[in-house]
Amino acid sequence: MSIMNQNTIIKLENVFVNLKSNIETIEVLKGINLNILANKSICIMGHSGAGKSTLAMTIAGLENITKGKIFYKDQPIHDLKEDDLADYRAKNVGIIFQSFNLLPSMTALENVNLPLEISGNFIDDRQSIKLLESVGLENRINHYPHELSGGEQQRVAIARSLISSPEIIIADEPTGNLDKKNSEAVIKLIFELQKNHNSTLILVTHDKSIANFCDEIITLDNGLIL
Repeated sequence: MSIMNQNTIIKLENVFVNLKSNIETIEVLKGINLNILANKSICIMGHSGAGKSTLAMTIAGLENITKGKIFYKDQPIHDLKEDDLADYRAKNVGIIFQSFNLLPSMTALENVNLPLEISGNFIDDRQSIKLLESVGLENRINHYPHELSGGEQQRVAIARSLISSPEIIIADEPTGNLDKKNSEAVIKLIFELQKNHNSTLILVTHDKSIANFCDEIITLDNGLIL
């Protein structure tokens, strides 16, 4: 078992990710070693194709690694079966995607409740409504995604990421589909909620002005940490 600092929540040891196509195998991550401390915010920067999102998704358990080890606290997650990985995500990880990923047939409230529904956990609408209020959507609870602006849809996604009180929030280019005004509001909100919930934030962005809000910045280039 890997020996970890008591403040370390995620540890990556010599992590490689290879993606195979019909034509070739692409090395996306090439031996990543990384310690992420609990209750801190870390930014993953780099140009397009550097491996930022792949790194974030390996931590989320959504991308299989080719070689290496990943630990959540003292527990290895690199060799978990799919059901156990889903359980790890449901209990510990909230994800905010660039494309919102809301279900169009569900209201804002139902979208926030979705992770609890999938994992079979008890749903308390009071908790979900409180989260929607915390992101400024108290008047949009029963609206469908097509009735919401882009900024409002991303706020629903933020509330959804917090519904299971996760210790880790992963935000993958969360402002990529928003204009400047909405981007600034969403980023401010993410950092406020991260501090209020004592979560660890892993933020993927190419925007230096957003990265500067984080406690730590790591830069990826061609699958390596610079």
